[in-house]
Amino acid sequence: MKFTAIILTSMVLFPAMFVGAQNPMPVIKATSSTVDIRDENELKKKDWTITPSLKPDVYTTQNKDKKVTFYTDCDSITFKVKAGHPSDFIILLNGRDSAWTRIMYQPSYLDILKHAAKYNTSEKPDIPKFTYQPAGDTNLTALRTGFKLDSIAGTGNEVSKIINLLHWIHYLIPHDGNHGNPPVNNAMSMIKVCKTDHRGLNCRGLATVLNECYLALGIKSRFVTCMPKDSVFTDCHVINMVYVKDPGKWIWIDPTNDAYVMNEKGELLSIEEVRERIISGKPVILNPDANWNRQSTITKENYLYNYMAKNLYRIECLFSSEYDSETPVTGKKLSYLELLPLDAYNQSPRKAEQTSKKSGTTFINYKTNNPVVFWAKPE
Repeated sequence: MKFTAIILTSMVLFPAMFVGAQNPMPVIKATSSTVDIRDENELKKKDWTITPSLKPDVYTTQNKDKKVTFYTDCDSITFKVKAGHPSDFIILLNGRDSAWTRIMYQPSYLDILKHAAKYNTSEKPDIPKFTYQPAGDTNLTALRTGFKLDSIAGTGNEVSKIINLLHWIHYLIPHDGNHGNPPVNNAMSMIKVCKTDHRGLNCRGLATVLNECYLALGIKSRFVTCMPKDSVFTDCHVINMVYVKDPGKWIWIDPTNDAYVMNEKGELLSIEEVRERIISGKPVILNPDANWNRQSTITKENYLYNYMAKNLYRIECLFSSEYDSETPVTGKKLSYLELLPLDAYNQSPRKAEQTSKKSGTTFINYKTNNPVVFWAKPE
């Protein structure tokens, strides 16, 4: 009986071993757990740590149809990267630990955004109109006088006032993306809490405060949520779109990074224009003093072509731009419009309504593929 069991076991295992032997994964040796990688023309020293517990351990590259080489302290191996065809191999560490390693192509955020260039300008959605609270509102007047916003904005033209307020908020309140904002979401309250508790705000809080400061001076603006393609995500970014009467256009304003964007002539660009330009490869110029919390300089390559390329896929904002817009209150209704490219997920429903059991606030979400509707100028 034992003899028979051994024969049967061998018959089961042998075919599996034989099949595996038809196309075995190549093996390279290593005695050090750190690996150098050459990704096309870039050599990354000690960029990779061999981790046998991951099966597979995946290295991704944005260089399609290019060569990637792994260099251990003993050996090397090179693959030409193909989209949809991962390259697998084994790194044998110290002669005993086998690390199944995979090299695969992953498109860059800019590549993904380029596939999202198409909209439908003929769509005529049934949606509310965008509105902007007048500067004479009691709360906006209190904000204007309480923080001497006229003095901060200065006596220059509208653009200089917009940029002066951008700089003021950026330096007044630090960015803190790791914590939520205070429960009362208006400028007066959030500025007070930040000063008292020595804390900052996340990007949404900063854009909310700046938006209300613009409204207090009679400058039309909205805060805009910029989101990636994925329906579920852990990171997005919120900035402002601010209307300049002369020349009659929106401009990009980001209080988190003290940033605005220009074309090759030095003309300020809108969010829509920046999106179109980075997709088409036209020049964009980031203001040289753009920074994060006065600690690090913001570069155009990382900020626009990587981070914002990820977050300019889907764009959303409130229909009503006003003071204290998002503080949750029972019976309150908040209506949003999301601009989707034609290749986005979850195109429907075009209107959805949901009431929060916790706050009693009702959220109404509209969707459109028409950028003309979303970027409508103030009436």
